[in-house]
Amino acid sequence: MGRKITPDEDNELLDLGRVIHAQSKKAGVKELELGGSKIDLISREDGELLVYEIKKSSKFKEASKMQLLYYLLEFKRRGVEIAGELSYPEEKKREKVRLTPEDEAKLLASEKEILRIIYQETPPPYQKTPFCKKCAYLEFCVA
Repeated sequence: MGRKITPDEDNELLDLGRVIHAQSKKAGVKELELGGSKIDLISREDGELLVYEIKKSSKFKEASKMQLLYYLLEFKRRGVEIAGELSYPEEKKREKVRLTPEDEAKLLASEKEILRIIYQETPPPYQKTPFCKKCAYLEFCVA
């Protein structure tokens, strides 16, 4: 993404994500682009703005939470304090998420590390992780 390379749009998990997203939309709920990110859903519930991140499963719960926390940080940078909610429709699970100072420090450290990698002349060597198996960018890493 840092090099403006898009994932394989025919990836079956991206397609499944689009279907889950479409099925999860409620009337009156708005989709939003924030910087380079696309927010799944945003709505007001009980007087509070909530950003939703919709996932197929909770298998990679920590990564999903970090993604949502990043969105909350982006809102904070724009002067908006907002809460989030992870939603796993197929599992009928939901989890409220709030940005803490510890989360913010972790995100800022991650941003610095990502920028360090982006500005290297060559990418780091491929290291297989649990995320790789179905990643829409896999062909770029192992080619």
